[in-house]
Amino acid sequence: MARTVFCQKLQKEAPGLDFQLYPGEVGERIFNNISKEAWQQWQHKQTMLINEKHLNMMDPEHRQQLEEQMVGFLFEGKDVEIEGYRPKDA
Repeated sequence: MARTVFCQKLQKEAPGLDFQLYPGEVGERIFNNISKEAWQQWQHKQTMLINEKHLNMMDPEHRQQLEEQMVGFLFEGKDVEIEGYRPKDA
């Protein structure tokens, strides 16, 4: 039987992640409070951020920036902002 969580991002009960995908306290918080659907939304935004801002995941500062964006997106209702980027439907 699939594990369900009350997703803080989507504000509904939904299938949860199968295992903790991110380390530490933030990862535990994601595992317990974020659904697979919301995580997939974040993965899309994360890819855009890495590509558009040319982030290097070997750089601790870049990883910190990405984590801050992730927490804002998943838990604080913030959207990812990329300077100069416009969605296709805008």
